[in-house]
Order: sequence, then C-alpha cells, then structure tokens
Amino acid sequence: MALAMQRKANVRLPPEINRILYIRNLPYKITAEEMYDIFGKYGAIRQIRVGNTPDTRGTAFVVYEDIFDAKNACDHLSGFNVCNRYLVVLYYQASKAFKKTDLEKKAEEIDKMKSKYGINTDEMKRK
Repeated sequence: MALAMQRKANVRLPPEINRILYIRNLPYKITAEEMYDIFGKYGAIRQIRVGNTPDTRGTAFVVYEDIFDAKNACDHLSGFNVCNRYLVVLYYQASKAFKKTDLEKKAEEIDKMKSKYGINTDEMKRK
C-alpha cells in the first residue's frame, strides 16, 4: 500500500484536472442515488449536486475526495450511455463558469461610468 501511495504522489496532473466534475446531457429524471451508483464506482464522493431548475436540468456536479478518482471517473464516464443519452463529463473550471456573470457586471460598470461622466455612445457614433 505504501508503494502505491508513493507512486501516486510523484504523478503530475495537468492543471485543468481537479476534484470537481461537471456532467452534461444527463436524463432529466436521474436521481442523486443513481448518480452515486454511477460515479461512486470510481472513488469516495464528497458531494453530488443535480440541476433542478429549467436552466440546470440535465447537468450535475460531482465532487470527489481524491483528484485521481475524479480523473479516473472523467476518463471512463465520458460518453457513458445512461438511458440512451451519452454523458459529457468535464472538469469544472471556475474561470469559465463565472465569465458570463463577469461580462454582465463589466457592462453594468461601463454604463454607470458613461452616465456618471455624461458620455452618450449614440452621439459619438453619429460624429
């Protein structure tokens, strides 16, 4: 056992790999228990969040205790068939998840600055 742990510690993983998997193309009716059955085979799971709003249905987050278990699950479950749907398993990337909200915030900030300094972009376009 100690030898296996030693070997694992020396492995360098690419930076995009982490313990959180983002799963798309899930059947809408899938339960957390079914998710545990599928993803639990690859290691200890800390948390599973299945989307339950119209925007998040068919998606889930699976958080593993160990990064190597997450990698193993991602490698084996991408394309896995569940109720005639092929799973899309990705590593969660915070930068991509928050990019959309960041853009919206930036647009609001720009509008505030324009009104603060009396800048009207419509007038500028006509000149």
